[in-house]
Amino acid sequence: MTDQRGRRLGMWTSAVLFTGVSVVVGCRAADTDAVTPVPQLLAFLPWLLAPTGLALAIALLTRWWAGVVWAVAVLGLLAWYIEPYGHSGEPGGRPLATLRVLTSNVEFGQATPALVDTVRRHRPDVVFVEECDPACDARLKESLATGHPYRQAVEGDGSAGSVILSRFPLKGTAAVLGTMGMPGAIADVRGRAVRLQLAHPMPPLPGQVDVWRRELGALREVAASAQGTPTVLAGDFNASQDHAAFRALLDTGLRDAARLTGSGRTPTWPARTAPTLGAQIDHVLVSPDFSARDARFLDLDDTDHRALLVDLTLHQRKPRGDDV
Repeated sequence: MTDQRGRRLGMWTSAVLFTGVSVVVGCRAADTDAVTPVPQLLAFLPWLLAPTGLALAIALLTRWWAGVVWAVAVLGLLAWYIEPYGHSGEPGGRPLATLRVLTSNVEFGQATPALVDTVRRHRPDVVFVEECDPACDARLKESLATGHPYRQAVEGDGSAGSVILSRFPLKGTAAVLGTMGMPGAIADVRGRAVRLQLAHPMPPLPGQVDVWRRELGALREVAASAQGTPTVLAGDFNASQDHAAFRALLDTGLRDAARLTGSGRTPTWPARTAPTLGAQIDHVLVSPDFSARDARFLDLDDTDHRALLVDLTLHQRKPRGDDV
């Protein structure tokens, strides 16, 4: 009787674990972010291998063969969806210009000194800074104005402020409306117009999932409207490739620069545990006009995000007839 009771307990434990994971994986398969807690769990989709593996071990110990089959199916789907999403490949046109891009969430301005040191060390051409409060904004103006004389900003306290710094001349564009600042600009890169857009939508907090989805949708509209113009969309997206709202961005033709360099699953948040436990929610997305190389994830003091530094090359767009 005791053995039977223990077997039933093991089977129930496995079933509960399988059910929870299956709901999340099912939403991924259905291309929906659903409702809390699914969006939050989707950010950590690869880590669902752990409870699935535990449930499989229990199913084997209790000789619950239906559970073993269930586990194999779930593990197969997880393996499929862990593969990088989106387009890859190199542009076919000749190189026109190179630019180094850095994006960093400085967590309410706390990591501003570390960011200044990082910019001086790595000398990016364009810097996207999220959560840049007034003190951060003033520090950047004081410390980096010589090397990056051009800027486009949305001022704000706490997490609301954001700024784009550039070595290239900038012409401001309308900011994307959102809870937090998302400035945009057109950069003159060696005589070529390049659309720059900072991303910082709301995170998918319980009760705020609709806001998060709407603000990612606004960024998608920018990406869709910019087709035909070389575009760099960078920042803290509060989303990973396992979120349908983020994949919709990639479906406009944008490519994840980290994926192009083979680093598509490198965690950026939370920095205090990444890569032990984390998700890649900080991205540099580029139009097909760009190739990418040498993506580096940098640890900055006093922020819960890793910075992302990417070297990009802008290529001449091939005439449509050349693609045949």
